[in-house]
Amino acid sequence: MADYKKILVVRLSSLGDVLLATPLLKEIKRVYPNVEIDFLVKPQFIEAVQTNENLNSVYELAQNKNNKVLIQTLNKNKYDFVIDLQNNFRSRSLTSKLGVKCLRFKKPTLKKFLLVQFKWNFYKEIKSIPQMYFETVSELSFNNQQPEINISDNIVPSVKPGDKFIGFAPGAKHFTKMYPLEYFIELGRMFNEEDYTVLLFGGKADKDICHKIHSSLPNSIDLSTDDNLLQLAADMKECKIVICNDSGLMHTAVAAGTTVAAIFGSTVKEFGFFPYSNNSLIIENDGLKCRPCSHIGKSKCPKKHFKCMLELTPDIVYKEIKEFMYSL
Repeated sequence: MADYKKILVVRLSSLGDVLLATPLLKEIKRVYPNVEIDFLVKPQFIEAVQTNENLNSVYELAQNKNNKVLIQTLNKNKYDFVIDLQNNFRSRSLTSKLGVKCLRFKKPTLKKFLLVQFKWNFYKEIKSIPQMYFETVSELSFNNQQPEINISDNIVPSVKPGDKFIGFAPGAKHFTKMYPLEYFIELGRMFNEEDYTVLLFGGKADKDICHKIHSSLPNSIDLSTDDNLLQLAADMKECKIVICNDSGLMHTAVAAGTTVAAIFGSTVKEFGFFPYSNNSLIIENDGLKCRPCSHIGKSKCPKKHFKCMLELTPDIVYKEIKEFMYSL
């Protein structure tokens, strides 16, 4: 790679996956400072990398549109090689049109399938997604590099720094990854009793749940946005801890350098999408034989009992988080 001048990294989606690619970008630039790195991503996730100081240019792959002009532009850039961290049909189709060497992320698809469908665990060790990304480029060494998000200087927190803030990011794309609304409310009341103000984080899809929690918690501030990721990251930095589900905002909080407590329902650490940080806690109901029921989440509990979340009562979660906070 030392002789290369320009490379393209492809990670089209989703938010967490894009943020988890940032340690690899930083290490490439550290080891090979003269290499220019471009990044290809879907428009809805561009904020995750558009201010990344290790990138030369960021390109958007339009959804359901002809990307002929984009491919022409990428070809004109004359990349020495491509790193495809997406490795799906669309990314393979696109990168094949560039006519250069391509390194592709090896997904543990069979292991995930066997764990979800039969509960056969063939994961010899639990690896983070950043670590798996590094294995795509064998000449680079993984040394527990952390995800990061670069917040522009003109973005200031929405709250007065210095107050006692606990963050809640109650949303997730799928139902089985969401800690119940009423549980978040009860948990918020417990922190309110300790004079913490609860800051509620979410994007467009989370506005309704953030509003409902805010309506039931007098000492709370609804900071949900229209998917303004950098503002959310700036606000998360003001929190003592951010309590969240297994979601893109979990990875956002980690990338912002905030302490994180993540509540896992239908998913497990083996998939690699745990909060990759030295200051993080995972709370899960690990005594259930039905977990994991999915590697991405489901719209409803297949067993119809949702014990993975419902048995993690607010009392249990509060106790674990308080013990974790005292240990920091």
